[in-house]
Amino acid sequence: MRSLQFQTALTEYIEAAANHLNDEIASGAEVPFELEQRTRGRGSAGPALCCYRPLTAQFIAQREVSLERLASHAEAARLLADFDGLDRYLTSVGVDIGRVGVRGAGRAAIAAMLCEVFAEQTDFELRPERLTAVLERLERAALASTSEVTLVATLHGLTITSAELPVARGLTIAQPHALEGLPSGAALMADDGPGGHLVVVLAVEEDDPREAVGRGREVLQDLLRALRLFGDGRVTLGPLGWARVGSGTWSALALGAQGRPHGMLVVTAEQEDELRAFCNLVSRRAPHGNELAWALRRFELGCERHSPYEALSDHLLALRALLEPEGSSSGLLVGRLAALCATPERRAELTERIVQTLALERAVVAGRVVEHAGAQALAQDAADHLRALLRDVICGHLTSDLVALADELLLEYERQPARAKLELDSGEEMVGYPCQAEEILDLFI
Repeated sequence: MRSLQFQTALTEYIEAAANHLNDEIASGAEVPFELEQRTRGRGSAGPALCCYRPLTAQFIAQREVSLERLASHAEAARLLADFDGLDRYLTSVGVDIGRVGVRGAGRAAIAAMLCEVFAEQTDFELRPERLTAVLERLERAALASTSEVTLVATLHGLTITSAELPVARGLTIAQPHALEGLPSGAALMADDGPGGHLVVVLAVEEDDPREAVGRGREVLQDLLRALRLFGDGRVTLGPLGWARVGSGTWSALALGAQGRPHGMLVVTAEQEDELRAFCNLVSRRAPHGNELAWALRRFELGCERHSPYEALSDHLLALRALLEPEGSSSGLLVGRLAALCATPERRAELTERIVQTLALERAVVAGRVVEHAGAQALAQDAADHLRALLRDVICGHLTSDLVALADELLLEYERQPARAKLELDSGEEMVGYPCQAEEILDLFI
């Protein structure tokens, strides 16, 4: 697949470099020459032939510092550094990758491209056919590995302000119009909403294509999980993806139902570095095989429900697994959640809303809920509190033992000499004590 942003950035830089080098020539600088002696063929009489060969690469290398000061250099170097075929391209032009190192690879590639485009020219007129040849060489370098499997999926409920957002090596989120060579189904979708959709492109290197597809699915799920934790859980993958081996044809790939997006999560250019770091952290630190992992899966199942009321039980089950190991009959969820998610002066207010949320769940189960903005806000609050706790534990901001932390906060509050009691209007103290959701069930029926 060809990135239009990538090609545009490289073209802009090479055009700027051509103008700069032509200005050098106009100011009196000259391209040095090398006298090259060529012998005649066997049996030919007469002296050897001599010719002058312009040392264009030397002329360019002497102006490396000024060329790196060009405004378009930084973007071109950044995109080249993230280019999947960079190592293969440098090898193809004779650059020792070990000598230039990882940090210098982008700069070395830019220098090699300039030398290719202007090879043996005494001026720096940009010839389109040479530029095209260099860009095609780069593209061939990206496709050189026949064992590389490319996966494409659609993303819904997410907007990025940049044309492309590289998340990790081989993994990019992009606007559909920013890439050439996408499967037709990924570029244009009939059921797009007002915000349209994005595409995710993933390159996986495996000897066995089936293993590559399996690993690719896992990476896509990791990305989706991170996006849902980063924002507000509205992002989904399309049910259908596409895969190809090397530069072969695209094949449809069923990704399974991922629910429907609700609203839109916007990632600005200023948030891209934060999102990249967050996705990397979630991929490395997502829990496995414990209560936190189970709660995280329930959170994801809730994100895939078609309505916030369907998701409510998923999210409350996850919260009970994290905060109420004694069982729901203990009624300890309310106080612990309020302790973790509200400041002391706001705990009474949050306590009441949690009790209302529990009553809402009972109404949903009984089939007697009347949908309205207040009920939707309660269901969304449960999702938001769960997401915040999961995110903070995975990022290391909170200990994984949330029960002990919540009880410690409640005990510390109890010890304050002049504390204000957190009570419902009925006068029943709610912090750390069982609650009866039935008392306010009438709010939702």
